[in-house]
Amino acid sequence: SLDDYRTGSVVPSLYGSPVNDTEQACDRRQVRQFARAFLPAVYWPIFCVGAVGNTLVVLLCCKYRFRRSTTNWYLLHLAIADLLLLLTLPFWAQAASNGWIFKNFMCKVINSMYKINFYSCSLFLTCISFDRYITIVQATKIKASKQRRLLRSKLVCLAVWLMSISLCIPEIVYSRSTGAGDVTVCRITYPPNVSVIFRATVLALKVTVGFFLALFVMVACYALIIKTVLQARRSHRQKSLKIIAVILTAFLLSQLPYNTVLLVKAITTYGGGHYSCQAADRLDIGLQVTQSIAFLHSCLNPFLYVFAGERFRTALGRLGRGGGRERSSDWPLALLGRRWPRSSLTLSTHLASSVTPAPCQVL
Repeated sequence: SLDDYRTGSVVPSLYGSPVNDTEQACDRRQVRQFARAFLPAVYWPIFCVGAVGNTLVVLLCCKYRFRRSTTNWYLLHLAIADLLLLLTLPFWAQAASNGWIFKNFMCKVINSMYKINFYSCSLFLTCISFDRYITIVQATKIKASKQRRLLRSKLVCLAVWLMSISLCIPEIVYSRSTGAGDVTVCRITYPPNVSVIFRATVLALKVTVGFFLALFVMVACYALIIKTVLQARRSHRQKSLKIIAVILTAFLLSQLPYNTVLLVKAITTYGGGHYSCQAADRLDIGLQVTQSIAFLHSCLNPFLYVFAGERFRTALGRLGRGGGRERSSDWPLALLGRRWPRSSLTLSTHLASSVTPAPCQVL
């Protein structure tokens, strides 16, 4: 769980139970003191800003019928996943200060909800990047009707949720509150017959699917999008390339440190690695810092993917004024420039018939 490595032994957040007796003998007061001061101070601002931003996205998607396109549907589910993830932060902030006080049932709920949405966020970002690739690079090859594409996006969203839940079955089954020294923590507690190798394999699978696969797809899709953007009119290139760079940089800087640490821990466990108490403390504090940075991405997503849109800002102003419904469902297509042409057919015509293609306004 999020809480184990702050207050318990060296790597229980990664594998559920201490790996060796030396870890159990370590004095973790330094780690607990750091967590007590650092985590609430970081989690509460992330929760407040992220909850407001993602709630606005959900409200606007529902009020102004922005769900009528594939990308809008992914953005809505991304905002829901971010919001559910952020809703767990007050519980972890409280646990860092005073230990886990919410009993076994809430331990299962919060720990599972945190992990499910942590990985679903990365997978929905992958879906968005692939959808942009199809819309922009493969525009001339799109033959399915809008209704069929929307149905496919709904099925993909369902598949993402099911995959995220599948990755987090250990949290659902084995999470419970338990004593760790003089405090109670919420963590995965595997039964004795579950090997350390199995635990490390589960972690490696989560990191591979939830981060490295997502990163590979995002980089590949945006690289192909950049190639298309470079064929657009020069006046629109710079903004599009800047926003793509910001999206990829934000994902890398927020997610890479934490997932790299987790993957290194999984690899080390395969080799039967043991740690001194000093190394364990450094690892635990490093995990706290890198995981806090990873949470920032859920706070930034509304600004990176939605708030930059011209139509979203217009709808946000209407919402503030109590205005009517926004009729168009194409507002996310303004995010990397002024706007795409209104339909894929129009875009295809521009790309196919002009030596200097129409500006490729990436979502």
